[in-house]
Amino acid sequence: MNITIETTVNAPIERVWAAWNDPRAIERWNAASPDWHTPRASVDLREGGSFCSRMEARDGSAGFDFEGTYTRIEPQRLIEYVIGDGRKVRVEFVPTGGTVTVRETFDAENMHSAEQQRQGWQAILDNFARHVEGRA
Repeated sequence: MNITIETTVNAPIERVWAAWNDPRAIERWNAASPDWHTPRASVDLREGGSFCSRMEARDGSAGFDFEGTYTRIEPQRLIEYVIGDGRKVRVEFVPTGGTVTVRETFDAENMHSAEQQRQGWQAILDNFARHVEGRA
């Protein structure tokens, strides 16, 4: 099953693309809730390149590496990748006027309900939009 989420960012595509792919920016916006954070991230943005975002609970009680390999890159338009467990993710960037719609479609996993996954990924995407717009 695929899950799709999206947000509209009030910023030019250049700023949206840069924030999505800059490891230092990822460390600032990549969290689903205030009690989690991303202390480090790496990005090798090329087909066959890899990425890793270390996600941890702020109290140190849990953490994991969200990592994968890029399979398709169309600058300022599309990123596709496969995460460590083999699931596929597609991220589309659709500029319209002065905004950009960011749409993520990902294969669901079996440990959490589809709604939990949708809410978690949407929360991160909303945090991304706030960061880019300077509202974080």
